[in-house]
Amino acid sequence: MQRLWIDPLESPVRDATDELRAVPDFESTVRRDSWKAAGNISGQMDSLNGQSIAYVRFQDDTRMPNFSRPRGPRKAPASISSRSSSLGRPAGAARPAPRTARRAHVPESAGVVADTKIAGPPSAGSAGGREMPAASKVAYVEAGEGEAGQRIDNFLARILKDVPRSRLYRILRRGEVRINGKRAAASQRLAAGDRIRLPPLQRSASAAQQDVPKTPSRALREFVTGAVIYEDRDLIVLNKPAGVAVHGGSGLNFGVIEALRAAYPQLTELELVHRLDRETSGCLLVAKRRAALRELHALLRERRMEKRYLALVVGRWPFGAKTIDLPLMTHQRQGGERVVRVHAAGREASTRFEPLRHFGKAATLLDVSLGTGRTHQIRVHAAHAGHPIAGDEKYCERDLDAKIRAAGLQRMFLHAHSLSFTRAGAAVPFTITAALPPELQSVLDRLAQG
Repeated sequence: MQRLWIDPLESPVRDATDELRAVPDFESTVRRDSWKAAGNISGQMDSLNGQSIAYVRFQDDTRMPNFSRPRGPRKAPASISSRSSSLGRPAGAARPAPRTARRAHVPESAGVVADTKIAGPPSAGSAGGREMPAASKVAYVEAGEGEAGQRIDNFLARILKDVPRSRLYRILRRGEVRINGKRAAASQRLAAGDRIRLPPLQRSASAAQQDVPKTPSRALREFVTGAVIYEDRDLIVLNKPAGVAVHGGSGLNFGVIEALRAAYPQLTELELVHRLDRETSGCLLVAKRRAALRELHALLRERRMEKRYLALVVGRWPFGAKTIDLPLMTHQRQGGERVVRVHAAGREASTRFEPLRHFGKAATLLDVSLGTGRTHQIRVHAAHAGHPIAGDEKYCERDLDAKIRAAGLQRMFLHAHSLSFTRAGAAVPFTITAALPPELQSVLDRLAQG
């Protein structure tokens, strides 16, 4: 018989459940004090090896088995004389020793979490000079000087490349990732010396079998590097082609950042400064050094980076220069599709539209600038105004842009035209412009011909 002590602050939901299912014929005791501190919210039933177990859920989203209240057939209450009490104990008999919770050794094959320190030189399976943590163990990493100021979600995505982003955000929401012993929000930024707790993570079968991950194809690397329009000591700016994701995920193995890292292996700190939708083309900033990344992220947070887009919307825009300030909320449809809607409980979002050219009643070319950088912001605000982006398969009904498609449009007409910001120590703003792709320019030419 094995006795297993479980600490609800150290054992996340999945780990505790897996451990219990992996240990046969055990008896568990739990410190009730630590459970009461969290506060019981709801109960749930489950079974293990035919034994009925009650689960309780706490405010910190920890789900643990409650063996103090086993469910099942109740025995008839014993008489007072037969109960273990001082009244029924013979004179001079010693009081039985109280049962105390203790941590017993359970072999790792049973699935019990162990602590592992990630250390050592970079290896073929490492990311950013760190070895990948073992799948079945809790791991601790320490943030270095170069990682100060980086968001924890981006840090995890960099060092856990074979773990889906959806899984990373799930463990963050559940509090399984901790910084200096405290729960970490996805937006929390690291400081040098922070100790980060990583829960056991199931790596994909292919990644577990291969130490060296697959790399982007040569064609993709050349396609992405050919889109570079500016480069200096700190920055790379691309005119990102439509149809290429900025990073892997959601069924895609690789994107722009993975292709750049494969093309420039000597640049070990390459990171995206911001993102563009897969079907949006135009200016994309990539930082070559962590210090530059922190500087540019500060500009974005303080709204001191100007981002301008060219968008062709359906119909004749009647509002002139107009700023739309409507909050946006992201929804998940059945099947995992992400859709953004205008919602009073959403996050603040501001977009300014200025008409550049009307093409009769069929379409209007707009100059768009962003006050905030929400997901699908331009697309949703334009559609809410009654003039969706032409070619937008998510927010524009197909029959609305039929005339524009007849002019040769085969993708969404949204292009990140320019970026402008003042760099540290510079006297004048840095401005970069990405030319409109030929396939979009040809649509405008045909519309102008009537």
